[in-house]
Amino acid sequence: MWGTIVNVIAIVAGSMLGVFGGNLLNEGTKDTVSKGVALGVILIGMQMALETQHLIVVLVSILLGAVTGEVMGIEKFLNKAAKMLERLVQGKEEKEGQPGIAKGFVTATLIYCIGAMAIMGALQSGLTGEHSILYAKSVLDGVTSIVLASTLGVGVALSSLPLLLYQGSITLLANFIEPLIIEEAIIEMKATGGLLILAIALNMLDLTKIRVGNMLPAVVYAIILTTLVVKLGWGL
Repeated sequence: MWGTIVNVIAIVAGSMLGVFGGNLLNEGTKDTVSKGVALGVILIGMQMALETQHLIVVLVSILLGAVTGEVMGIEKFLNKAAKMLERLVQGKEEKEGQPGIAKGFVTATLIYCIGAMAIMGALQSGLTGEHSILYAKSVLDGVTSIVLASTLGVGVALSSLPLLLYQGSITLLANFIEPLIIEEAIIEMKATGGLLILAIALNMLDLTKIRVGNMLPAVVYAIILTTLVVKLGWGL
């Protein structure tokens, strides 16, 4: 859980900086800092991806995951859910007269909780006891919090509560299923997740627009395929 706790602290600290001093940063500085963080995320993703011992498994997992995610419409569903939630909150805002808190809370929660890094980081934390993904995510979320909170207010900090429940639950579930997953599968899961994290960084740099959400099933395929390869003795 330590990785998630650090993530929560980063969001709260970044939000406070954004509320009290974010307006002192110009747009150019905010953009440069965000791009710098993206470069760091690229490094994390590459390091993870290069750990693979079964390259074919990773490639096939990405392919199957992308097809599955597109058929299921995972990212489309998430976007629709986000818009619906935002409309509901906006309706309450007009009645309650507190647009900053509600909008900031919803916007930040969606950004921090929906993504491959949140899932992969929590899984890595629970399965291996390592927190490198969540540490990288903490830096990213902390910087993002400064930018968001400077315009959306203290509601951004409150998004740390659902994040704690979301990532914490995944970590605890990962601990529960750890005996069922072989060590080789964990390695390939990390490698596959590394490619997804690399895709997130490319999106952050505005170099492309990859629907990473639709590729999330690749992580599950990596575990299944690696287990089959090892158990059946396939030389992939």
